[in-house]
Amino acid sequence: MKVSGNLVDIHNRSIYPAVITVSEGKIEKIEKINYSETGFIIPGLIDAHIHIESSMVTPGSFAIAAVSRGTTGVVSDPHEIANIVGIDGINYMIEDGKKTPFKFYFGAPSCVPATDFESGGAKIGTEEVEDLLKRDEIKYLAEMMNFPGVIYGNKDVLEKIAIAKKFGKPIDGHAPGLTGNSLRIYVNAGITTDHECSSIEEAIEKISLGMKIIIREGSAGRNLDALKDLFRMYPEMIMLSSDDIHPEMLEKRHLDKLVAKLISEGYDLFNVIRSVTINPVSHYNLDSGLLRQGDSADFVLVDDLKKMNVQETWISGEKVFDRGSVLFEYKPGPAINKFNCSRIIKEELTIKNSGNEIRVIAAFDGDLFTKEITQETGRQKTVESDVKEDILKIVVKDRYKDAQPAVAFIKGFGLTRGAFASSVAHDSHNIICVGTSDDEIVNAVNEVVKMKGGLAVSEGNLIKSMQLNIGGIMSDQPVHEIADKYESLSELVKNMGCRMSAPFMTLSFMALLVIPELKLSDRGLFDGKKFCHVPLFVE
Repeated sequence: MKVSGNLVDIHNRSIYPAVITVSEGKIEKIEKINYSETGFIIPGLIDAHIHIESSMVTPGSFAIAAVSRGTTGVVSDPHEIANIVGIDGINYMIEDGKKTPFKFYFGAPSCVPATDFESGGAKIGTEEVEDLLKRDEIKYLAEMMNFPGVIYGNKDVLEKIAIAKKFGKPIDGHAPGLTGNSLRIYVNAGITTDHECSSIEEAIEKISLGMKIIIREGSAGRNLDALKDLFRMYPEMIMLSSDDIHPEMLEKRHLDKLVAKLISEGYDLFNVIRSVTINPVSHYNLDSGLLRQGDSADFVLVDDLKKMNVQETWISGEKVFDRGSVLFEYKPGPAINKFNCSRIIKEELTIKNSGNEIRVIAAFDGDLFTKEITQETGRQKTVESDVKEDILKIVVKDRYKDAQPAVAFIKGFGLTRGAFASSVAHDSHNIICVGTSDDEIVNAVNEVVKMKGGLAVSEGNLIKSMQLNIGGIMSDQPVHEIADKYESLSELVKNMGCRMSAPFMTLSFMALLVIPELKLSDRGLFDGKKFCHVPLFVE
């Protein structure tokens, strides 16, 4: 098999017309030719940090969407499904991925549960981590979110790090805002990457200590514009990632359009392409090809480097995408799940007034970080949502057993009516809901309970929903079907006044305790800086 085009040689930083000969899955020969060619051949793109589960579809369905974008592999942390069903979830992801030619490089989740301050569905201890890291298909120890555990020498945390070192596998980091001596301790423990940088200064400090920076541009966390000058400063130290990308965005772009954007803005095309090819391949010791003789034949044909419209995608010498058509079939297997709670009742959401001020989560569009603000309670017997001031109730309900839901308040969503709920709530994936009235919160939450996982919108007598039958976080339907349903529900929420560009995605991170400042777990408000629960009423 021969493929021709203008080959982008990222090793020698040159572009020339060439013919590639492919045989038995590998590049047998690359020949320069002396006549002009159209289109460009680049190595297959690799997402350096992603949670497939956030696309709300199975690995196989994800692969179908990704190959049309020139993605041939992803470095994937399966801790979302692992937090629900443990090792069974990781095995599900691996086996489902094997049903396609796509290259999934999975990690061993380091923090299941993510913290001890919430209720989860599973626990992965040091023995399980060692069993995972023994496996050739597990490439790394996934993001170490428990950075306080590293800094203060938590025994289990340090043992997991030591196991990864024993097997010679890299350790991913997760250290939002960490600086100074605490950062040095974290890096010196052996942690090699971070995908949580939100400023160039933070990234430079981490790079100075030897960390590689994974620039995130997903559906909620978007840091590319803030960090893109790293392409001019430290091109060998950066990678690109989605982290969490929802189905409607995956339908429109993956890494392809990020690469096109950077090249169009004048960033060195070899440095840009390097960040999604050479850098992740070398860091994680991946078997993805880099357009050299003898490499696995993983490459992409695009029309224009400033547009990155994908014409063909090849993986291991197999053409998997050709001008609008995916060339492999995929059939999902049986669903897995864990969902054991009962419905809630309105009385469980009542908050008796027992102070002068309450803590309120301040949320911001496109930002995973929140702030803590305070609000006076007045003299009423109960504390209710104040729609005019955009102070709304937020509820988190344990989905693994029956327990009283945690209730607090949040500002920033802007709802003027209705409520919306989801069982996608990082990382333990309990049910989370924001609403303007208790009745509508109850309706939305109970619709999620009824489906045993999914998204729901309640407005008056109207309830619209989408079931996620795999772990309550993924569907076995194709990406385009889930994307359509997801966008429809998102538009309903926006029509109810919500100001967030991705309402459900932003909502899902309001329970992620490891990203400061104030979040809500099923056990109550949590201060991500002090790393402890705090009361609703200010004492």
